[in-house]
Amino acid sequence: MTTGDIKLSICIPTYNRSAFLRRTLQYYRETVDLPFAYEIVISDNASTDDTPALVEEFIGYGMPIKYFRRATNGGLEVNVMSTFHLVGGRYAVYTGDDDRLIMDGLREAVDYLDTNPVVSACYAPWYQHNEIEGRDTHLFFELERDMRFVRRSYSEVFDFVTEGHIFPEAAIFSVSALRSLPIPGTFCYSPFMHLAHFLEFGDVAFLKKPFYRSIIQSAIARDRVQAGHDEAMTSWDRYRGGLEYFLHTGLKRGAMTLSGDRGSRYQQVIQQFVFVRMSIALKLWLGKKNYLKAHEIYVRLAANGLAGTPDLLPLRDILPRMASLQALAWTAGAVAGVSRLVLHGIGNIEPVERMLRDLGLPQDVAVVDKIDGDEKADMAKLLVLVPGDAERQQFLDRGCLPNLVLRETDLSVSILV
Repeated sequence: MTTGDIKLSICIPTYNRSAFLRRTLQYYRETVDLPFAYEIVISDNASTDDTPALVEEFIGYGMPIKYFRRATNGGLEVNVMSTFHLVGGRYAVYTGDDDRLIMDGLREAVDYLDTNPVVSACYAPWYQHNEIEGRDTHLFFELERDMRFVRRSYSEVFDFVTEGHIFPEAAIFSVSALRSLPIPGTFCYSPFMHLAHFLEFGDVAFLKKPFYRSIIQSAIARDRVQAGHDEAMTSWDRYRGGLEYFLHTGLKRGAMTLSGDRGSRYQQVIQQFVFVRMSIALKLWLGKKNYLKAHEIYVRLAANGLAGTPDLLPLRDILPRMASLQALAWTAGAVAGVSRLVLHGIGNIEPVERMLRDLGLPQDVAVVDKIDGDEKADMAKLLVLVPGDAERQQFLDRGCLPNLVLRETDLSVSILV
């Protein structure tokens, strides 16, 4: 088979994840049902595990794999771009080394591209999948019908993406448009940058039927980091940057204008899009029980007049209390040498200790309610929480370090809601 015979290149970047890659390649070995020639392009980011031997094993099964190995680990986005420049097919689709392509949706998307040769990129929603339970949890955005936007229709696509909170990630690309694809964004969300690029090369389509399944709970490693999930918790400014990049591209292509009130409208739309993403990030941090990070996001949203919204209003009671407790747990772990946390005047300390452990208090820091009067302990190893100034002075008189004896107000004074 020659390069010209290949219709679809399945691009898989990987690094030190041979167990995940094995499961994925076995899936494709068992389930690929495509009426056209395809290849699997693997770019290995200088893995130190048995990835090369694993790939050779599946090549031995007759799978159409092309394996390339980078000399050094350049990071995920560099490795993704590596696969895009190594393809030999007419179309290319990216997939994570633990994710799955859905065959019926994939066939229909390729048929769509064959029927509409002026389309440079074909996007679709994707499933988030719990592999442990064997079920799709939800669909990441939904469409009522297939949508197609003609070349350089930047304004229409901008409105479509921002109004529907569409994330153009699962896509099949025309390989001819990949040659000059912008390098991955550092300050701008790459899929928005790339969407602007593909709009210059042809029409873009958003299909209703998914062809991608993102594994968010893996049967191999239940607690593995899920890149997309982590990005949603931290990358709202990159989303802003990506939309601004898209806007600038449309302006420079002459397809958008800032005349009249359009400029301020575009900025308001971007701001609102980012606020929604920040609210989602706040909920995700709350789900992880990281109240300090949730408070940071709350403050930024509140500073923009959103403190009274349904998402933020219920947090006025819980955030000060939980963030203050987490600040205490964080301090106990941050200060060198602290071996005990004294909760003075709290009565039953067991439920408080359980809560502090849940909030990150290190296991090697013991929790006690008092120290004996004749104890010869090194006072520099004690972190003490007291109700007020009188109790604080008692511990200072016993030789505790001043900044290791904290009043409850010392923890809460900066947690403003």
